[in-house]
Amino acid sequence: MSHLQPTGKWDARYIGIVPHDSTYYAKCLMGGALACGLTHAAMTPLDVVKCNMQVNPAKYQRLWPGLATVLHEEGSAGIWKGFGPTLVGYTLQGSFKYGLYEIFKDLYMNVAGEEATKKYKPLIWIAGSASAELFADIALCPFEMTKVKIQTSPSGSFPIAFGAALTEMRKRRIETRYPFGSLGPLWTRQIPYTMAKFVFFEGIVQQFYTHIFTAPKETYSELTQLGITFTSGYLAGIICAVVSHPADTLVSLMGKGENKGKSVGTIARETGIVTLATNGLGARVIIIGTLTGFQWWIYDTCKTVMGLGTTGGK
Repeated sequence: MSHLQPTGKWDARYIGIVPHDSTYYAKCLMGGALACGLTHAAMTPLDVVKCNMQVNPAKYQRLWPGLATVLHEEGSAGIWKGFGPTLVGYTLQGSFKYGLYEIFKDLYMNVAGEEATKKYKPLIWIAGSASAELFADIALCPFEMTKVKIQTSPSGSFPIAFGAALTEMRKRRIETRYPFGSLGPLWTRQIPYTMAKFVFFEGIVQQFYTHIFTAPKETYSELTQLGITFTSGYLAGIICAVVSHPADTLVSLMGKGENKGKSVGTIARETGIVTLATNGLGARVIIIGTLTGFQWWIYDTCKTVMGLGTTGGK
């Protein structure tokens, strides 16, 4: 397809197989909602253990024994704590994360122009993903705070049901800092994570199509393209987990009762950077690697089904 808009001027919205119009962006919003909402909700049991490994490392030392502990003490309901706010929060976050990324990426490419876009493509990916995540986390924050409180509170001390938990968060808003008390740490966790997620994904996809699958992208089957998508997403996810883990631990620790009233800086100093960076990291690498791989796969599957093609290329 021509890279020129109808006026004859180069336009990033016309470089794909279909024009990037409002319909295109709406479909991307939908794909992102499905990609993040479904995958995060499905990983709730592992997330329950990971959060408890971060706030109570003496009791929850490793992933699978930790899962067994939760099952033994709280039954099957215990490993699905926080499912509701996870599903709703990450559905909203994913919609903005992926949909706004497409919008901001096209916007910044057009601001930079054709030559600068080719030369500084990773910077476009960084700027687009960071801008999208800024707004995505505002949508996520109230639900993420509720999820963490549900998952890390001692059994019987906080409601597990979604609606009751939201009501309790509002009632205790001075204590819990609901709804945006964790927005700063969330941005600290999610913006570097998302920049890594999109930059490394786009970069790995580019390497695949440049050095391994060297024929024109459209000549490969949808199955092959989606396989490249999943592999690139999984590898990018491992990097994301390491980059964003200290801030993720902070978000979990802020929901712990004994940290009531403490500032983020105080919690960080008391915990220590090594502990912030390592507690629950193994579990998070498994979670985020798998999560990111499937998110990109679901997102690109949705785009393919809707005739938009997969993300990235040479």
